[in-house]
Amino acid sequence: MWKQLFKFNKTDRAWHLPVVAGFCVAIPLLLGLLYNDIEAGKLASIGALVILYIQSNRLVNRMMILMVCSFGFIFSFAIGVVFSFNPWLTPVILALYTFGVHYSLNRLELTIPPGNFFFVMIASIAISLRHNPTNIASSIGNFSIGVMIAFMIAFFYSILVLREGTNKPDVIVLQKNTYVNMTESIIFGIMVGLALLIAILLKLENPYWVPISCMAVMQGVTAKHIWIRAAQRVLGTFIGLGLTWFILQMQITTLGICISILLLQTIVEFLVVRNYGIAVIFISMLTIFLAEPNMNLIGQPDHLIAIRFFDILIGSIIGAAGGWMLYHEQIHFFTKKQLLKTKVIMKKYGH
Repeated sequence: MWKQLFKFNKTDRAWHLPVVAGFCVAIPLLLGLLYNDIEAGKLASIGALVILYIQSNRLVNRMMILMVCSFGFIFSFAIGVVFSFNPWLTPVILALYTFGVHYSLNRLELTIPPGNFFFVMIASIAISLRHNPTNIASSIGNFSIGVMIAFMIAFFYSILVLREGTNKPDVIVLQKNTYVNMTESIIFGIMVGLALLIAILLKLENPYWVPISCMAVMQGVTAKHIWIRAAQRVLGTFIGLGLTWFILQMQITTLGICISILLLQTIVEFLVVRNYGIAVIFISMLTIFLAEPNMNLIGQPDHLIAIRFFDILIGSIIGAAGGWMLYHEQIHFFTKKQLLKTKVIMKKYGH
């Protein structure tokens, strides 16, 4: 296990993609800084993360996938802000949405990493925001601007890099059995919804950190991998939050935060396919800078760092439990049996 924590994996990812991802996230921030609305810029930057769904080596396929994901990002955010009016309803909505996202992406064969993660992350953030009906349209608009900026950058970037080698084969995606997909979708939905409910019951300041951490840990491809990811996330988060606290002690400016996000996004994209454990250090720093309001970053760094570690620790534990369920054969067998019974009953009463 310890060898895997520090092992660097080989990858054929182009070196310039992390740089492009960094600029996609930084441009909305700089626009927000220019127009004196950094929080709108941060919202747009989260939308710009759609650049991470560049997955095909063929231009038409790449842009079609990116367009589907762009609409999915905007829909995820819209679902969140619209249903944020009742905190006790939000776990149910997030659970149902997570179920739908996981099931749909498997049917569409869009399971190459990052897969379902950012759709659920965006919905978690949006559904945890303070509900203000007058701001819904502007919030969705700001978020969509970031998505559109990333899409346009991806288009021109793809034209440049795919002029040659457009016949490279894409990664083959193995479509899961319908019952396996259904079972996994149910587990994902229950655990993410439960994570948000626990965060609300504990009256956490920003409850979305718990379901996001839960979702991140559950991305493992085996039960063992999930436990390794949980350990990597807790250890990496501890180190990352320590580094974040150190940077915030230097009285960083808003421009400094924007530059930090640019650099961190580039580093994360370079490392995440090579070593998740080391990447988590910078992921923790990036998410703090990107998701937290500037007033919290600059005004109360000590309090912020302490509660974020607690949030992520809880989410990682829930995610590890969810991962155990994902790869437990008896759970899959029981769920398949119940689904078959339900199907038979529906057919019986449907005629």
